[in-house]
Amino acid sequence: MGKQIVKIDERRMNVVELNLFASRVAAICDEMGVVLRRAAFSPNIKDRLDFSCALFDADGRLFAQAAHIPVHLGSMAYAMGDVVGRFDWAEGDMLVFNDPYLGGTHLPDVTLVAPVFHQGRLAGFAANRAHHANIGCDTPGSMPLSQTLAEEGQIIPPTLLYRAGELRREVVLPGSNHGPGGDFAAQAGANEVGAQRLGELLESLGGEQYLAGIAELNDYAERISRRALAELASGEYTFRDYLDDDGFSDSPVPLEVTLRLGDDSAELDFSASADQVRGNLNCPEPVVAAATYYCFRCLFPPRVPVCDGLFRPLRLITRKGSVLNANSPAAVAAGNVETSMRLVDLIFGALAQALPERIPAASQGTMNNVAMGHAGSSTAPRWDYYETLAGGMGAGPNRPGADARHSHMTNTLNTPVESVEMHYPLRVLRYALRSGSGGEGRHRGGNGLVREYEFLATASLSLLTERRRIPPWGLHGGRPGRTGENHLNGRPIPAKCTLKVAPGDRLRLSTPGGGGFDPFDDKQTAS
Repeated sequence: MGKQIVKIDERRMNVVELNLFASRVAAICDEMGVVLRRAAFSPNIKDRLDFSCALFDADGRLFAQAAHIPVHLGSMAYAMGDVVGRFDWAEGDMLVFNDPYLGGTHLPDVTLVAPVFHQGRLAGFAANRAHHANIGCDTPGSMPLSQTLAEEGQIIPPTLLYRAGELRREVVLPGSNHGPGGDFAAQAGANEVGAQRLGELLESLGGEQYLAGIAELNDYAERISRRALAELASGEYTFRDYLDDDGFSDSPVPLEVTLRLGDDSAELDFSASADQVRGNLNCPEPVVAAATYYCFRCLFPPRVPVCDGLFRPLRLITRKGSVLNANSPAAVAAGNVETSMRLVDLIFGALAQALPERIPAASQGTMNNVAMGHAGSSTAPRWDYYETLAGGMGAGPNRPGADARHSHMTNTLNTPVESVEMHYPLRVLRYALRSGSGGEGRHRGGNGLVREYEFLATASLSLLTERRRIPPWGLHGGRPGRTGENHLNGRPIPAKCTLKVAPGDRLRLSTPGGGGFDPFDDKQTAS
């Protein structure tokens, strides 16, 4: 069945109706998230909350989301139209994919999309994206030090998992530690709830009023976006930052943006950034869009609806074959997590020139990816563990940086110690603030944290971490935060590595602090 869209009538929603509509569609996304969390098996989803839920119109344009993971939601907002336009949808269909070069980000992030129909017409989509620690990679945790996409796990191109309500059993998904279905079933259930709730909203409003609501929501968000951009100082601002290395070379990887601010629009040109690299810091263009959307969203009023209209005044330029718009089959596992974080630093660095009294110093600039596990044998089952670790946030013009926070492109939690020790052959020996790691300044950067694990069984360990050589920068004379450190049995280990570990081995990660803001005055007490 092809797309058949009812026409929007001339009547627009008044302010009360629009606010109710915005709240109702956002509540659907929130409920989807609750269902996914409660139905999931893995600590990665039910404890760390590494998932996102959103609603899209019939053309794949975002019109509602929950306050979940910025890198998930921004990339879906940028690429969903291309994905859903490939299919002739029918009621009861559900799509699954993770291919970074066909609408995904990196292989562990698997997206499920369900169409919603009203009176036989396609009206929109419910979608969610969740991180799977086992995505069929030979390396447990599915975050290896890789050089090609194939090394990172099973590639799922956009594929119908359900057709007209029937599970297509010939579609082979990566194995789960929790039996057939596992977290995939939880994702499907969340979409079913989202589709049901959106269908109920359509019944109560009618198709024309529903479409009018989406149109008005987008126009309203665009007006807010343009008004906020019009307040910025017009001009051209360039900023350069660096990733430490790609894991196979000691050379830093330069990233550069030229920000061009017009009367009520912004153009971001990333084409001077490095060529794609041998390691997995590469990313597809939707990840660049996600970082851009996030940074500008921070400048807008807190209650503005996050939808397609909010980002209409933003234009991106990347260069094909660069680290920020890589060619398949370049490895991308760390691009979604590490490069996206450095992109935030990069864009904020440019914005700080136009808004010196609003933009904070750099936060930790890494997700500190820890993956470990055992591939399984006749005597021991497979296990996969993955998490990201919090760090210090950058100080701002009116406040110190927050300590030990997941910031910017991630909105997850650290796995609770009790969950780690219950599900895996691991013991957490230390979990504490890393005192003194925030950069000094009139407002001091936030402190990172220290987390130490003891292995209770033989395992494979993979680390993908950043800001181990190049520290998070301070602003306006504030000092940089301390770089992070990785140690195994008390000895330093590389920022990006894959190692074998034995029972009794101890891994300690010390995460970076945030940068300071303004020079420190020793006549005053530091903030």
